Amino acid sequence: MARAMAHLAGASAVMILVVMIMVVVVEAAKTPPGIANNQKGQATCKNEKYKECHNLVHVCPKFCPDSCHVHCASCKPICGPGDDDTETAPTPPVVYPSPAPSVPTPTPPVDPIPPSEPTPSPPVYPTPPTEPTPTPPTTPTPPSTPPSSGVSPKKAKCRDPKYTNCYNMEHVCPTSCPGGCEVDCVTCKPVCSCDQPGHVCQDPRFIGGDGITFYFHGKKDCHFCLLSDSNLHINAHFIGRRNQNLKRDFTWVEAIGILFDDHKIYVGAQKTATWDDSVDRLSVSFDGQPIYLPESEGAKWQSELAPSVSITRSSVTNSITIEVEGIFKITANVVPITEEESRVHNYGITKDDCFAHLDLGFKFYSLSEDVNGVLGQTYGKDYVSKVKMGISMPVMGGDKKFVTSSLFANDCAVTRFTGSGASSEMAEYASLNCASGMDGRGVVCKR
Repeated sequence: MARAMAHLAGASAVMILVVMIMVVVVEAAKTPPGIANNQKGQATCKNEKYKECHNLVHVCPKFCPDSCHVHCASCKPICGPGDDDTETAPTPPVVYPSPAPSVPTPTPPVDPIPPSEPTPSPPVYPTPPTEPTPTPPTTPTPPSTPPSSGVSPKKAKCRDPKYTNCYNMEHVCPTSCPGGCEVDCVTCKPVCSCDQPGHVCQDPRFIGGDGITFYFHGKKDCHFCLLSDSNLHINAHFIGRRNQNLKRDFTWVEAIGILFDDHKIYVGAQKTATWDDSVDRLSVSFDGQPIYLPESEGAKWQSELAPSVSITRSSVTNSITIEVEGIFKITANVVPITEEESRVHNYGITKDDCFAHLDLGFKFYSLSEDVNGVLGQTYGKDYVSKVKMGISMPVMGGDKKFVTSSLFANDCAVTRFTGSGASSEMAEYASLNCASGMDGRGVVCKR
C-alpha cells in the first residue's frame, strides 16, 4: 500500500512538471521573437480599447536611439517615448534620419479599425514635394556701345547668291573687329576681316597664305613689294610716325599699286584730319584715269577695255572690292587711327592727321610656285616661315629685300614680274609718282 502511494505521488509530480512546461511554452509563444535578448527595448500597448494589441509585448526596432512605444491602432512599435493610455488618435510618428539605404525601413501597414468601434484611421501624411527654387531670369547683356570716335559701326552682307538663306542679309560687325568684317555665307555669321589668311591690317599685321600671323614694319614714306609673280605685282606705300622710344617707325599701308598684264590699278586712302565715316576718303584709278563710283552700296564700275576688271562698293563709303577675273580679288577699307587706339598703343596721333590707311584682304587665283614678296612668299610651294613663333609680335625682317623705288616699280630684289604688255609701257608706269590729294577725290600722278 505504501509503495502504491509513493508511485502515485511520483506520477502526480511528473504531470505537474509537464503542465508547468506547457504553460512556459505557451507564454513563450505569445512573446514575439527577440524579447528574451532585448529586455531593455520592449514596449506594450496600454490602451484597453485595442483588445488585440493590449499588453502585447513588442521589441523596439534596432534603429531606435533609446526607447520606443507601441502605436495601438497599428499595433507596431515606434521610436521615442509615448503614452497610449489616453490615446484617442495616434500621434504622427517622429521622423528620424533614415538608416543606411541598404536597410530601408518599410512603412508599417495600417490595420483596419474594428467595426464595433469606428475610430478614424490616422491620416497618412505624404512627404510634401520639394518646390524647386525658380532661377531668376537672366538679364541679357546689352550690346556694346561703340566708342564715340566718329566711327559708325561697320556692317557686312553675304554676297554669294548660292547661299539663299544668307544672301544679302545685313550683319553688324562685332566691336572686336576694328577693320570691319565679312560674312561667312556658310555659317551666316560675321567674322573679322583681319583674322583671315591673306589680310594686311593695322600696324602692318599680316596673315600669310600659310595662316601664320606676323608683322612687317618697313619704314615710313617708303614703298615695299607685297607680292611679285610673273603676271602680278603689288607694291604698298607706307606712312607712319617715329616713336622715340623704339628703334622703328609705327607704320600703316596708305596705298597700293597693282600691276597685271599691261594694266595698273591705284587704290589709296586720302589724308584727313577729323574722321567722319560718312565721308568717302577712297581714291581709285585704272591705267592712270580716276574712277568715280556713286556713293551707294553695290555701285559697280567695269572697264570697257578690260571687261574682266571691276570695282564695286562694298558699303556706301570707304569700302570697295577690286576684282580681275581669274587673277585676284582684293577688298580695301579705309579706316582711321582712333584716339583710343593711339592711347593704347602710344601712337602719338595728333588732331591734324588721323592717319587714314587701308585694311586689305587678298585672294589669288593663279599664282605660280615661285611667287615672292612680303605676303606673296607665304603662298610659295616650299615656303617655311622664318618668324619667331610663340611671342606676342613675331616680326618679319628683310626690308632691303622687299623695298622698291616707287609705287608702280617692279625693281625690288625679289621681283618676278614680267607682265604681258610692252616693257616700255611698264617702264613708263614705274616713273609715275602717285599720291592722293588732301581734299580732292581721285589720284594725283606726276612724272
